[in-house]
Amino acid sequence: MLSELTIRDFAIIDHLHLRFGAGFNVLTGETGAGKSIIVDAVSLLLGGRGDTTFVRSGADRAHIEGVFQLDTETQGLANSLLAQDGLEGDDPAILVLAREIRREGRNVCRVNGRAVTLTVLEGIGQNLVDIHGQTEHLSLMRVREHIDLLDRYGDLWSLREQVASQVEELRAVRRELAALRRDERELARRLDLLQYQVDEIEAARLEPGEEEDLLQERTRLANAEQLRELSDDAYRALYEAGDEQASAVDLLQMAARALVGLARLDASTNPLAETAEGLSYQVEDLADSLRDYRDQVEFNPRRLNQVEDRLLLIHNLQRKYGEGIDDILAFAERARRELETIEHSEERIEELEAEEARLLREIGRLGAELSVRRRERGQSLAAGIEAELEELSMARARFSVDLAWRDDPEGAFIDDRRVAFDLTGLDRVEFLVAPNVGEPLKPLVRIASGGETSRLMLALKTVLAQADRTPTLIFDEIDAGIGGRVGSVVGRKLWGLTASRGDGARRHQVLCVTHLPQLAIYGDMHLQVSKGVVGDRTVTAVRHLDGGDRELEIAGMLGAVTDRTEASAREMLAASQAEKGQ
Repeated sequence: MLSELTIRDFAIIDHLHLRFGAGFNVLTGETGAGKSIIVDAVSLLLGGRGDTTFVRSGADRAHIEGVFQLDTETQGLANSLLAQDGLEGDDPAILVLAREIRREGRNVCRVNGRAVTLTVLEGIGQNLVDIHGQTEHLSLMRVREHIDLLDRYGDLWSLREQVASQVEELRAVRRELAALRRDERELARRLDLLQYQVDEIEAARLEPGEEEDLLQERTRLANAEQLRELSDDAYRALYEAGDEQASAVDLLQMAARALVGLARLDASTNPLAETAEGLSYQVEDLADSLRDYRDQVEFNPRRLNQVEDRLLLIHNLQRKYGEGIDDILAFAERARRELETIEHSEERIEELEAEEARLLREIGRLGAELSVRRRERGQSLAAGIEAELEELSMARARFSVDLAWRDDPEGAFIDDRRVAFDLTGLDRVEFLVAPNVGEPLKPLVRIASGGETSRLMLALKTVLAQADRTPTLIFDEIDAGIGGRVGSVVGRKLWGLTASRGDGARRHQVLCVTHLPQLAIYGDMHLQVSKGVVGDRTVTAVRHLDGGDRELEIAGMLGAVTDRTEASAREMLAASQAEKGQ
């Protein structure tokens, strides 16, 4: 619901900070006080059209900000939209929208404090509020949503999801078929290419880890002479003494013999003798290993060339098929699978064509069943709405739910007919109305605006209260052209739209701009809008009315404030509270 609304420098509004209740909120006041301007501000906040004429004279920008409290159901829808653009707030139950129109013509839109495009703002806003009288925000005027409203009203969602599941499966089958039915020449070229690639990789007989081993071997072969010299120098220093210098082994053995003699005289030096003897053996082993390594080092230009050629082959394959040998082998496996698919494509096409035909028949069967149930529920919906319209002094108005099929050569099978379909089924659903006697039924989106439209919307909202998920409803000028008796009916119905559901949560929050006291008395929260002159400027003010102040406002709406009208106001308010069970 819309819990707070802040408006600055918008039209004649200097600064307003409004708090709304969860139930039925009424806004009253004299003509021109700014009631509809508040509605215009909400419309702008939701992505409506705005220009610099909205900026208050003398200000450089107009600013509107709304704080919405989201119930569990609305959170799921809103937060999925927010997540697409990374717009989640700290509290998933709170959503803050803001819009700013600057004098130079620039618009700034924000969601949870982050700048967004007007399209994003509008996409989020249209799920939060319906404004009756500003039809660009009216969900019932969006034909694509009529089928959703009918299915929720008729409790048909489960059957519809069965249809959607079959359609998704069919789409997957058709995607695979399209891939297999590509031009035969292209398939032939693809087949040749894949076969060449597989043969080339298989001919190389690659082994995982082979490249690393070859690189090490190439290093040894390329540096064979130096490796032999270095290992020989190390061996000689350790084992073969020269004429002028003893080897490391000789020196260690001398040290070991001396330490053995030392240990005979001083037993505490035994560990030193043992250490020296151990080192002598270790150095001898090291020398033996170096000799063996030196003897194995060979200068082999032929083998070096073979290694270079092998590495070049691997490099060429990497350039075409992947960064490493594992990637090349994985590419070959994928190519083999695709080869197998192409080679068996005719068999697979036959299988898929049979599956496509089966799914088209199943979609036709389920879609036809769903269509029958939609027609039944559509008649019930129409009867309910016409009954509501009768109570709203539109007794001769007619309402109908139009369901139509469209032929499509690729459509679902319905006997000898092929019918277009999508995830919602076979039907194209649209609400039709004839507000006045003698007029033909016309699409809901073409009806005239004004009080008549608002009453029609109220009837629709009343019957579709459970199916309609828009949390906040705003009615502007719904009382145009109706009298006090009908005004009471309208008031009760608007309040009824806020009735609690089974889980205790309210179905809708309702805001209504009205001039009828018979309607205003049903409000759970009453806001009085007035305008006055501060300095040399006209400003709009809003205050919450309760108790005696509310009685005076209702009395003023009945006519001049007198003892009689005050008494009438008290009686009316008391009667409405009793009717509401408060």
